Amino acid sequence: MTKQASNKRTPNWKNHLRLLLFGAATMCAFETSAQQSGASKTPFIDKSNMDLSVKPGDDFYIYASGNWLKNNPVPAKETRWGSFNLLRDFNINAVQAILNDAAANTNAAPGSIEKRVGDFYAASMDSAAIEKLGYTPIKKDLKRVGAVKNVKGLLNEVAYLRTSGAASPMFGFYVGQDRKDVNTMVPQLSQGGITLPDRDYYLKDDARSQKIQAAYKEYITTLFTLTGVKQAQAQKNAETIFNLEKKLAEAQMSRVEMRDPYKTYNKFSVADFSKTTPNIDWKSLMAKMKVTGQDTILVNNPAFFTELNGLVQSVPASDWNTYLQWNVLKSAAPYLSSDFVNANFAYSQVLSGQKVQTPRWQRMSSLTDGTIGELLGQLYVKKHFKPEAKERMQELIANLIKAYEIRINNLDWMSAATKEKALAKLHAFTPKVGYPDNWKNYEGLDISRKSFFQNVRNAGQWAYNDMVSQLGKPVDRTKWGMTAPTVNAYYSPVMNEIVFPAGILQFPFFDPNADDAVNYGGIGAVIGHEISHGFDDSGSQYDKDGTLRNWWTPEDLARFKEKAKALEEQYNAYTVLDTIHVNGKFTMGENIGDLGGLNAAYEAFKMTKQGQSNELIDGFTPDQRFFLAWAQVWRGNILPESAAQQIVTDPHSPGQFRTIGAPVNMDAWYEAFDVKPGDKLYKKPEDRIRFW
Repeated sequence: MTKQASNKRTPNWKNHLRLLLFGAATMCAFETSAQQSGASKTPFIDKSNMDLSVKPGDDFYIYASGNWLKNNPVPAKETRWGSFNLLRDFNINAVQAILNDAAANTNAAPGSIEKRVGDFYAASMDSAAIEKLGYTPIKKDLKRVGAVKNVKGLLNEVAYLRTSGAASPMFGFYVGQDRKDVNTMVPQLSQGGITLPDRDYYLKDDARSQKIQAAYKEYITTLFTLTGVKQAQAQKNAETIFNLEKKLAEAQMSRVEMRDPYKTYNKFSVADFSKTTPNIDWKSLMAKMKVTGQDTILVNNPAFFTELNGLVQSVPASDWNTYLQWNVLKSAAPYLSSDFVNANFAYSQVLSGQKVQTPRWQRMSSLTDGTIGELLGQLYVKKHFKPEAKERMQELIANLIKAYEIRINNLDWMSAATKEKALAKLHAFTPKVGYPDNWKNYEGLDISRKSFFQNVRNAGQWAYNDMVSQLGKPVDRTKWGMTAPTVNAYYSPVMNEIVFPAGILQFPFFDPNADDAVNYGGIGAVIGHEISHGFDDSGSQYDKDGTLRNWWTPEDLARFKEKAKALEEQYNAYTVLDTIHVNGKFTMGENIGDLGGLNAAYEAFKMTKQGQSNELIDGFTPDQRFFLAWAQVWRGNILPESAAQQIVTDPHSPGQFRTIGAPVNMDAWYEAFDVKPGDKLYKKPEDRIRFW
């Protein structure tokens, strides 16, 4: 998700993770108020946030959160505002305190975590030094890539930009597990080369798309003029870049197609793949990209590279020069002087609707986490993470797995043979909680207190070298795809693991002082959601070892697809803006995650003492509190521009539909709130979708 507030660099391999929240993870979370420490009597389910004039069966989202939504508009520096943002906004200040302390500690030992984190952050906040440099840090790169004369020179520069941490033009490249041989790390190529958030932004010509295209061209023009290019030439450059990227976009598969793990699994010998792209010798190019000794490669969209092969020959070298210069410019813009940063924000404003730029300290705190997160994470965990939270979390995970086992055994649509395989996969899950057992130390990464841009460039180069160094080595099953302070969670199908960073183990997801209904409706549903990703329409195609391999009987798979189709149609009916609907096929995995996860969490909750009682707390039954806890996690306001972008780029449904989408398929919700025929959200029992 394109978001001005975040400068995190997300490696391509993270695309294989199934996230709980949004494409861009938010920052860390600590106890957010006196309530969470038990010092306040504020209820965990607060009636003042609800709109009790609305029947829950008519609009459960407004019933549960209506007054909160009215009283919490999106702040000017944000694109959305909800429970996650409240956590991030409060706790980014705590992260800033860690960074400020580290930056102020001039006596920290050379090479220590405090010294390296402090130097990185201090350099990032030295606006005077950054302003003085202007675009000097990229002058040499602009000159270098602007001198391409032929295909060989073009490919040399593509390799140079990638290995130097400067940019990732033309296509995507990463090193990851082979989905059909998960103990082997392989080089992998993916479609890429564009700047706008999705191919559709180039291919559609509706008013919204045209406005974004115009803003994008203006952004290109502005950055070139800031480097001394005359206005007329800069505008010409913008047209050249847009038209070239449009050709790359036309060759890309849609995001829905990209969700198919078989369609995107295309294994070639390097020699055979080079035959499909006679203008690109991949053995030679990969060697320049520091990949040697590899005879096989995985390609997610071979047709894209066939088209790219033609373009490297047919597009004039001068156009490729301009394209490569643009890749240098756009990658560097957030880290240069204010003219570049402001131009970057002006462009992102049109995409997101954000009113004012996120404060620099907040952007740089996020950048520090996204760049050297496992150094910052050690300081975070040492100061803020409580061992008892991990112990309680491990208990909840065990309870959710037990509940999932019960539910699988009780499925009336699945045969015994497939149940056996499903249970084997469930029992093979690896949970990770809090933070890595083995921290990255970023050995060899040079960080200077006096050179912000070079720190960023060094980190990009270090990350690339670290990635390619995994080739030929055993798969590192201790690594994490998120930093410890992150408010998010994920499932990795090739690792068959569920991961919960320390940052998410806070209210409204989890609180040691809350009743079970609140914790199971919050973090319990999160755990269930990630487990369910192992059994969603994509994750269910991987077996217990993480291998892409069918374990379903044909009959059971047909029944599964029938249920998935019904869920797709349910979400397709939800309208976000004017004529924009949720894409039920694109959001399928997350919707199955929500439905399966909430059901499993409810099953586990009913095993608790509170779950088996009818005792009222603050006027609500245990079951009501469970569903209200789920609802308050997903409450939030979002700007129209960001909402439109989310539909195109984010595989998660909007919060209001996550709030209602799963409960309307659960009998317990109907009973808890006395939802009857005639209520707007009512679905007949036979129409309720029952997955896991």
